[in-house]
Amino acid sequence: MRSSASGWVRCAYYERVTREAPIEIVPYDPAWPRLFEEERQALVDAIGPWLTGPIEHIGSTAIPGLAAKPVIDIMAGVASLDASRPALAAAARLGYCYFPYRPDMEHWFCKPSPAVRTHHLHLMPAGGADWIERIAFRDYLRAHPEIAAEYADLKTRLARQYRDDREAYTHAKGPFITRVTQAALAERA
Repeated sequence: MRSSASGWVRCAYYERVTREAPIEIVPYDPAWPRLFEEERQALVDAIGPWLTGPIEHIGSTAIPGLAAKPVIDIMAGVASLDASRPALAAAARLGYCYFPYRPDMEHWFCKPSPAVRTHHLHLMPAGGADWIERIAFRDYLRAHPEIAAEYADLKTRLARQYRDDREAYTHAKGPFITRVTQAALAERA
């Protein structure tokens, strides 16, 4: 890991990575909630001073029964990106690699490396629009198994189509995520 001129810490591995592991969708693993809880506790201990909101299990591994990339997605609430900047070094001590993906919206990390990922960590302002949308999407899929099954089918097709292109895979899921998030927010209103 190294510090950049802007003060954030990231894995030197990012400088060398040339190829990420292919996208693979696997059947739901009942161990995913336990793995989240173990990581949640480690994060509370490591970045607790910067938390102003809960640590949430988001993404497909947070939806019981849903096939997913075997990556535990975690969202932790902070007051602001500036105020939580010291948490970058604390997360790095847990093995998280920081990358400035959407740096105006979140501090984004992966673990243990960009090529092989078991965890994603999103530090973002608690209660902001992105926060609310991610929780709404997760909760809607939990409450609507038929929509979750539709999402699993889409992800499986896209993983075959974009096996070696994470950005294209993520972009292609966008219209579905937007549609479901809008339905989730409307249902909450």
